[in-house]
Amino acid sequence: MKQRTGLTLLATLGLLVGACTSSGATAAPVVTTNPTAAPSVAGGSTAPAASPTGGPSSNLPQSIGKGEGSLNIIIWPGYAEDGSTVKEYDWVHPFEAANPDCGTVNIKEGNTSDEMVTLMRQGGGTLYDGVSASGDATNRLIANGDVAEINVNLLPDFPDIAPFLQSPAHNTVNGKHYGVSHGWGGNTLMYRTDLVSPAPTSWASVFDPTQSKPYQGKITDYDSPIYIADAALYLKSANPALGITDPYELTQPQFDAAVALLTAQQPGVAKYWSLYQDEITNFTNGSTIIGTTWPYQVNTLKAAGVKVDAVVPTEGMTGWADTWMMSAHAKHPNCMYKWMAWMITPKVQAEVAEFFGEAPANPKACALLDVGYGSYGVKNFCTLYHVNDQSFYGAISFWKTPLADCGDSRGTTCVDYSKWATAWTAIKG
Repeated sequence: MKQRTGLTLLATLGLLVGACTSSGATAAPVVTTNPTAAPSVAGGSTAPAASPTGGPSSNLPQSIGKGEGSLNIIIWPGYAEDGSTVKEYDWVHPFEAANPDCGTVNIKEGNTSDEMVTLMRQGGGTLYDGVSASGDATNRLIANGDVAEINVNLLPDFPDIAPFLQSPAHNTVNGKHYGVSHGWGGNTLMYRTDLVSPAPTSWASVFDPTQSKPYQGKITDYDSPIYIADAALYLKSANPALGITDPYELTQPQFDAAVALLTAQQPGVAKYWSLYQDEITNFTNGSTIIGTTWPYQVNTLKAAGVKVDAVVPTEGMTGWADTWMMSAHAKHPNCMYKWMAWMITPKVQAEVAEFFGEAPANPKACALLDVGYGSYGVKNFCTLYHVNDQSFYGAISFWKTPLADCGDSRGTTCVDYSKWATAWTAIKG
């Protein structure tokens, strides 16, 4: 689960050079405003009926109807800015102006994936119309029937979403889309170049007792049960006899091996971080010098003059990608469709990416970002965040919720998320 705070990346970098307004935001295209064509499945009491062919369900809405007068969403902090944090960043008020039939956007911030899952289930799932969920929550929501299958053909900018994010395993099941991708990042291996030598090339630098010995007491891990997948990804290459094929689909012996690796590593871990500012502080003062990170921390530390670098290890890496999902019991499904359409337009994608510090799901945002879009005039944003770097995103095993169903011929022999959560508490001691 991700725990984040919506602080502006570029303000953190200290690169503020001017100001702009967001008054020129372009309204997201709406397919139709025919009230009789309002999506009924999202507002009903159950999720859409499955298609016997395994493809999209036959009862998906074919148009977006008139807005229902309001929109209630759960978000990661920073995903629905109205100018109150940084006045130049406001894509909520322009949405309201472009879609007056949806009235006011009401937001509820969630600080962890577990919290978001709980919120989505409150009131029988009717309190909120949608959520910006990470991959360690999305499959739980899908499996429990908390979110509705959506018709991506109603989102005009969907074809421009990066192909690897159009139908990922964390939001698309048996050809059915349960949301639209929003933003993403990879979990690379960061190190202090002045304190770590030679430069690491493998996760063995933090997991192998021999190679990690010089860094004992200075290692940092991400504080979440989903980090068990990082250990499993390393073991996939380091111990092929385990037969790990997917770091999120682990049988009991595979899971036990990953837990044992992390338990053995624990005495050498100085900090399990969940807030990215904590990791920035710890790498700055040298209390941690090597461990997993996000592009945000790398770019922030480099801009501050801290001697760090990051690599994609030979084993690959895990990563996160967030999805806008609609409640299966949404009271305002048309407005949620309009919001999803709005959030993947290039201009809004550019605003969110720059404010939040992540790669946009729609690469067309790079036409704005790479020439110094927004208040801060930072160029080559999409290069810094590897938006179009296939060698980077191709090395990512994106977070998805561990389920008992392995998703293959092994059946229901895999370890589900609840056991990951229990094990993580024991690992940290």
